[in-house]
Amino acid sequence: MKTWTLDTASARAALEIAAEYADTTLLNHSVRSYAFGARYAEQHGLAYDAELLYVSALLHDLGLTAPFDSHTLPFEEAGGHVARVLTAGLGWPAARRARAEEVIVLHMRDDVSAAEDVESHLLQVGTSADVSGLRVAEFDPAFTADLLAAYPRGGFGAAFLALVQDQAARKPDCAAAAYVAGGAATRIAANPLERPQG
Repeated sequence: MKTWTLDTASARAALEIAAEYADTTLLNHSVRSYAFGARYAEQHGLAYDAELLYVSALLHDLGLTAPFDSHTLPFEEAGGHVARVLTAGLGWPAARRARAEEVIVLHMRDDVSAAEDVESHLLQVGTSADVSGLRVAEFDPAFTADLLAAYPRGGFGAAFLALVQDQAARKPDCAAAAYVAGGAATRIAANPLERPQG
């Protein structure tokens, strides 16, 4: 089984919902984020809850989609609520639903160490690798090439930048606004994954 796939009832439900609401560009980013996080865990010997990470990764950007974009909440908080609702329907207990929300919210916060919260750390690693190219050089180039072939970027960098710039403009106190003000456009443009592979 590839590192970027997970086959449980909850994982299949998360993929189905993500595919229904996110366009291919955003969906592929979510899968790649999980894949980078899972591979990083493997490389560093980190034990983690794979299903929790996968479900959180697949749902983490749904707050950027029109049906779930809150006019008051930052997108990661809106996405966290989506995760709570979906996982309630899947029968997850309250504490595990809260963890899914927490992992999604924390992926946009200051760095969380693996010792503090391994799943949040792994989602941060995965999203940072995919969005900004952070730590990409640490991954086997063959793994990265296979992942990009299976889940192409399709102009992800520009599309994602537009989404977070929109969030920043409408919600100036949110984490996305700080991210944009901190040079998101430059970091995204410098991501080696944005260049043709091969």
